[in-house]
Amino acid sequence: MSNRLFTSRRFLRNISLISLIAVAFAYGASRMAFSSAASDSQRDRFTNRPVAIVASKLIEPAIDISASTVKGEQTAIFAGGCFWGVEAVFEHLKGVSDVVSGFSGGEAATANYDRVSSGQTGHAEAVKITYDPAQISYGQLLKVYFLVAHDPTQLNRQYPDSGTQYRSAIFANNAEQKRVAQAYIAQLDKNQVFRTPIVTQLVPAAKFYAAEEYHQNFIDRNPNYPYVVIHDLPKLNQLKQQFPDLHK
Repeated sequence: MSNRLFTSRRFLRNISLISLIAVAFAYGASRMAFSSAASDSQRDRFTNRPVAIVASKLIEPAIDISASTVKGEQTAIFAGGCFWGVEAVFEHLKGVSDVVSGFSGGEAATANYDRVSSGQTGHAEAVKITYDPAQISYGQLLKVYFLVAHDPTQLNRQYPDSGTQYRSAIFANNAEQKRVAQAYIAQLDKNQVFRTPIVTQLVPAAKFYAAEEYHQNFIDRNPNYPYVVIHDLPKLNQLKQQFPDLHK
């Protein structure tokens, strides 16, 4: 694997076997705590903010893109912190045929992990999602993006990673995606689904650059990687519990 030299991920890669055992124990405890919290108080995994119940009208997109208005597979580009976990979440959705981890927002010359990790390139770690709108809508992708894949209230960071490359951003491919995303952000804020306002950027789609091969399908190939165990596997568990009809 190429070097993944950045803050907590580098640290977690180098911890000892004893620490790994401790991590595994802690993860087991955290999964039990999360399960209890999800059923009892609907609290999320990081900020302890309230999470809307799946059946609630508060979180169903009031505006969406009808499948009858688009032809064939469509794409969506979202940024929400480390792309490992975001990629894995969307790979587990019905109607999604492909998810690629990569970079968007900067230039081609700087679209590589080492340069992007500096936080000076304009790029964000992002994922490009290919989906069938006859099976899952853009609005439903947004719902999972905001409520599972990341915390949209953290500015230029996703716990425990910080920097503009970890910002929350939607790269809209067209006016309809922009309209639906804008309306959904306003809906979530109006209904106070999160304790603090959403800080997600909504910008026109920039060119997307695929990340290095070792980043693709990272969680499938490295399910016991400490960073993944602590920060990403709980997202997959949450997706399955909170949106079983969307999960595959």
